[in-house]
Amino acid sequence: MDSMIETSALTVHVSSVPNGSLFLWGTRENGGIWDALDLKNMLFAWHRASFYGTFLEPSEWQNREGIELQPLEALDYFHDPQPVQHVKLHWNSECANLIKLAPAIREALATGRFMPDYDKWKAGEIGWKLQLPEDLQALETPTVSRWIHALIPEWVDEDGVMKDNLRKLEAAYPLMRRGEADTGIWLDEEDWLVAIGWRQDRTPMRTCLQLVEPDQAQGHGWRLRIVLQDRLSPDVLRTVTPDGTPVPGEQPLPEAWLPEIGRVQRDAAKWMRILPWLGTDAEEPNLRQTLTEEEAWRFLAEGSVRLVEAGTSVFLPAWWDRIRKMRPKLRAKIKSSVGSGRETMFGLNQLMQFDWKLAVGDIELSEEEFRQLLEEKRKLIQIRGNWIQLDPQFMAQVEQIMKQVQKKNGLSFRDVLELHFAGDAGGLLPPEDDPDALRYLDMEVELNEQLRHMIDQLTQTESIPLIQPPPSFQGSLRHYQVDGISWLLFLRRFGLGGCLADDMGLGKTIQWITYLLTVKEQERPETPSLLICPTSVLGNWQMELKRFAPSLKVHLHYGPQRLKGPFFKETADRSDLVLTSYTLSHLDEAELSTVMWNSICLDEAQNIKNAYTKQASAIRRLDGYHRIALTGTPIENRLTELWSIFDFANPGYLGTVREFTHRYVTAIERTQDSEIINKVQRLIRPFLLRRVKNDPAIQLDLPEKNESKTFISLTAEQGSLYENYIQDMFERLDKLSAMERRGLILAALTKLKQVCNHPSLLLKEGPEAPWMGRSNKLERLLEMVQELRQEGDKCLIFTQFVETGSLLQHVLQQELGESVLFLHGGTSKTARDEMIAHFQNSSLPAEEQRSVFILSLKAGGIGLNLTAANHVFHYDRWWNPAVENQATDRAFRIGQTRHVQVHKFVTLGTLEERIDEMIERKLGLSQQIVGTGENWITELTTDELRDLFTLRREWVEL
Repeated sequence: MDSMIETSALTVHVSSVPNGSLFLWGTRENGGIWDALDLKNMLFAWHRASFYGTFLEPSEWQNREGIELQPLEALDYFHDPQPVQHVKLHWNSECANLIKLAPAIREALATGRFMPDYDKWKAGEIGWKLQLPEDLQALETPTVSRWIHALIPEWVDEDGVMKDNLRKLEAAYPLMRRGEADTGIWLDEEDWLVAIGWRQDRTPMRTCLQLVEPDQAQGHGWRLRIVLQDRLSPDVLRTVTPDGTPVPGEQPLPEAWLPEIGRVQRDAAKWMRILPWLGTDAEEPNLRQTLTEEEAWRFLAEGSVRLVEAGTSVFLPAWWDRIRKMRPKLRAKIKSSVGSGRETMFGLNQLMQFDWKLAVGDIELSEEEFRQLLEEKRKLIQIRGNWIQLDPQFMAQVEQIMKQVQKKNGLSFRDVLELHFAGDAGGLLPPEDDPDALRYLDMEVELNEQLRHMIDQLTQTESIPLIQPPPSFQGSLRHYQVDGISWLLFLRRFGLGGCLADDMGLGKTIQWITYLLTVKEQERPETPSLLICPTSVLGNWQMELKRFAPSLKVHLHYGPQRLKGPFFKETADRSDLVLTSYTLSHLDEAELSTVMWNSICLDEAQNIKNAYTKQASAIRRLDGYHRIALTGTPIENRLTELWSIFDFANPGYLGTVREFTHRYVTAIERTQDSEIINKVQRLIRPFLLRRVKNDPAIQLDLPEKNESKTFISLTAEQGSLYENYIQDMFERLDKLSAMERRGLILAALTKLKQVCNHPSLLLKEGPEAPWMGRSNKLERLLEMVQELRQEGDKCLIFTQFVETGSLLQHVLQQELGESVLFLHGGTSKTARDEMIAHFQNSSLPAEEQRSVFILSLKAGGIGLNLTAANHVFHYDRWWNPAVENQATDRAFRIGQTRHVQVHKFVTLGTLEERIDEMIERKLGLSQQIVGTGENWITELTTDELRDLFTLRREWVEL
């Protein structure tokens, strides 16, 4: 049976779509919405242009079905709508108005009675205005206006040329974009229509403004002239007065220009509106014809730019473009010598004799000439036949720098180094000054021959004379290690500290021991040296010193029986080296500060990365002739860690931590500005020596390190625990204070990693709890360890959690049938040394040897030599690749003869997978300057945290 045609009354409505289209929709008498297809069939049954509605598709707008008409389609339809006749149809008032307006709009378009809307352009919009008959103007509602604004560009300019013209206008007049001045001041509607190409400028000439430099012979100062320029022949120029008449001596104006001569007065008035100081003080100001030197500089530096931005052609002296690009440079010419020969301790605070100079291009002003300019506050000056400009802000800063240097009694060697490497004067100014204002201020230092030679050696370490290790050294050195020792001794000669930042395993320990022996034999120092290291490697240092430097008298300051008070100093004075821990450097500061140390060395110097800790402050307060930092990771988290290490090695070299943060850290972390990164590199490179294992120049012949990832899914039990913890966390998160929120997030990181390791860890069931079938990660680790043990290989297993280590130790011992070592923060020094011996020493009886070594990441990640292992497992992931790599390097270091396999476990669908993705993306800052801790996670938004933590259930076992 055929469907019945609906014949109830239809009311047609229209809505405006943001793109300017019109949306038609219909309602029934009972208020229901008409089906869009039926509506189309009824409204367009006789509409030929749309092929009777065939080309129109039903659509939806604001939850209503209907028909969307493009602006031109809407014009065509409302000009003569022809709906079906058999339906009782009503047009609502908006539609009825459009039916009345459409013919008038079409006629206005056809006869060109429309133009771009100048008022809208000034308000920052692109719009149009159209001339409608007076009786219809009241019908122009917001819906109609929006439709007209969209309709006109389609009517006049379907290829977008008009929009291109408007974009060109914005580019030609940037003052309008910047919002620095009311555009009405300098651009009237007529000018604007010409500028956008809507109307053609038929004026045969343009009005220009010229600044003429002083003529000493004629006795003229700076002058302003109005110049008319032929549009078609730019070489045709005439100078005129502000009323448009030629100045005396000029040729008459071309005949074609005369009808347009009134433009001169209009343009001059416009210039004075933009730059009021160009007018005279009269009640009706005229354009001034002469300027003072101060005003001329202002016109060159600022005024001309604003006029050009407003569309005026400005003629300036030919030399201006050249000199405005010239950046004046303050220069300190060093006179004093650093000397030569065997003297030591030149020192960063050594004052240098120097002369001030100011260089502008090829012109160099003496200090006397320059100080005279400062007194006269000149901005434009002709010197030796050349014009130069001196920016007042630049001059004020230079004056301030000179006062600061005078207050410090001169330039120190530290200042000279920073000026040479950074190339700006930021370090010479007090910390309250904003360094951002100084970034354009170039300052350089002119070195004498001896200083230049020394700094060349600092930056090109291969040019430093090589030393031969002393006879007392019991061992052999690789070539790059000799380079490192020679570098340390070169720095010592000039009292400069250094950071030896070689990759883990390249022998930083042996290099410092050789340095110490060389100093002892060549200088016969009267005071001992001090070595501060983590407690975990005290035993390692003792063994290495005994092995390579048996002649050194070493005193271990450690343990409850350590010497206190005067007994400490007496013993220290009889020693070559005092060995102690970071913890005691603060607790026993009273004892350590009684000695003026010959040298102070920090092993694993990243331990003082937090500049504000009591420990770091106590270490920096110690007195020492020479300071050396040893670290494989100069930056783990933030650039301020680098500052802390450098402020130990060369106190004051990078300024205060506040200055360093303000000048470099904030800008780098905010914008990754390569220029600032390069500046930091230049500052630190002379005092940081870093070699990496894969550098061909090292020629280590180390075996390959092969890294692979093992991806594991969660069991159903793990998935449920993970999901419940997440849900509970996010329910609490936004109700907490900022501090509580951070605490909860950090706790969640730990708990969720434990769930990924094994559910018994979150449930606190203890290491004896049932473990089988509950964690794929543990099952897979067991399989891999069983396989490598069958092949006779040894392995290291790193975890962040002591509870995880205890569980792994229990399971592996049970399944492998052999003893498994476990080293963590609570392990005593004696037990630690025994473990290492059982793992490393292949000459021990078989029953005493150990092949599986579990280590907590923090306790076992540094200072250990475990080359017996050729497999390294990272059972759970850390947020910092530097920490993971440091742990891996326990096995991949000198002495390793086999391939090292590194296995990193990743639990799919969890935050571990996100961690892995982040680590892959995060290898940026640490490599640019010389990694990242967990605290940054606490600053993420709740949505970002949800993305990081949320479990992707496709990886959970059912």
